[in-house]
Amino acid sequence: MIPSAFAYERASSVQEAIELLRASDGEGKLIAGGHSLLPMMKLRLTSPGTLIDISGIEGLRAVKVTGDRLSVGALLTHYQIMTNPLVRERLPILAETASQIGDLQVRNRGTIGGNLAHADPASDLPAVALALDAQFQVMSAQGTETFSSEDFFLGPLITALPENSVLTSVSFHIPSAHARGAYEKFAHPASGYAVVGVAAVVTVSDGVVEDIRVAITGAGDMPYRAQAVEEALTGKPLTREHIAAAAMFAAKDGMMADDLFASAQYRAHLCSVYVKRALLRVAGLNE
Repeated sequence: MIPSAFAYERASSVQEAIELLRASDGEGKLIAGGHSLLPMMKLRLTSPGTLIDISGIEGLRAVKVTGDRLSVGALLTHYQIMTNPLVRERLPILAETASQIGDLQVRNRGTIGGNLAHADPASDLPAVALALDAQFQVMSAQGTETFSSEDFFLGPLITALPENSVLTSVSFHIPSAHARGAYEKFAHPASGYAVVGVAAVVTVSDGVVEDIRVAITGAGDMPYRAQAVEEALTGKPLTREHIAAAAMFAAKDGMMADDLFASAQYRAHLCSVYVKRALLRVAGLNE
């Protein structure tokens, strides 16, 4: 598997990367870790005329807390996320999810920005992005723009990123101190991608669910919020019985994919199973 011929440029700043994208006349692609782009190039699913390497740009690996949000630079690798003390302390579900991405090589080279901008429907991080109300900071020649997680993912491998723009960082809402989160997935045995992945973040106050966000990836062409599950549990105690009943609605808000590995019916079943597993773990209950 050999990709088509391409030119190579190395950007030293975000502004230079934007200019190189503009100069490529729509034929340029950004590359940092490359674990999403290079396999597609080898299969000739994409053939960019120019690869623009942004892996050396300073300032895109920062981790910081501002108010109730934690921001991570787009070039932070999955390994750096899963081992960063600030991420592990303030957003343990993000660190947990990063630890389940791909294999050792992917986690050491793949970046959070590349992963989310690629918008693979079987990727793990989109579920956490939805569950933690992520915001995507994007720079273009027109300036800086912010996209919510609800607006960012438009379809399989399609995002709201404007043409000739660079995703610079992603910020996540830090739940209250009473909140707990969990990420559970049924991984494809060959690739490790999520056949179904579930991110759940729940705040319990006075014995009942005060706030809950449940997001599912892998099941269809786009990640989605399982709002029917959230509505079924809001205001109720997080008991085994309530969790089991709410999990039955896991597939209601999504469009299930149907392929050679898993039928739509099987994926819907997996959604219920893994929503239940995630919520039971959040509640501190055995399955």
